Amino acid sequence: MAGGAQAGKPLRFSQAQRLQRSWEFNRARLEGQRIVKGCLILNWRSADAETGQGTSRLGVVTSRKIGNAVARSRARRLLREVFRRHQHDLSQSNDIVLIARNSIAGKSYADVERDFISAARQAKLIGANQ
Repeated sequence: MAGGAQAGKPLRFSQAQRLQRSWEFNRARLEGQRIVKGCLILNWRSADAETGQGTSRLGVVTSRKIGNAVARSRARRLLREVFRRHQHDLSQSNDIVLIARNSIAGKSYADVERDFISAARQAKLIGANQ
């Protein structure tokens, strides 16, 4: 699948685009919606006007069930990279929490990307033409 870069928009994942506090994660997980797809769980909720952000924000959760620190770090990198490449495809500003499932261990970037796009389409976060 092609990267989600639109003409002239940078593919950055800045500090301002990260969910950092536990209450931000909890709010997205408890008040938002959830889809389980392949090697990830996608939780999202519409971003508040109070954040003042025009972009979506991401939080990533990896548990010890995935494996050792190397496996968990790789899972986090894969999930962040998929979001980074497709952030401009998202139809609106959302707070997104991606939870890595055990099956992410050993998956390639293409596999993780396919699961993310499929979940985002099912959630109607991105259009069917992306």
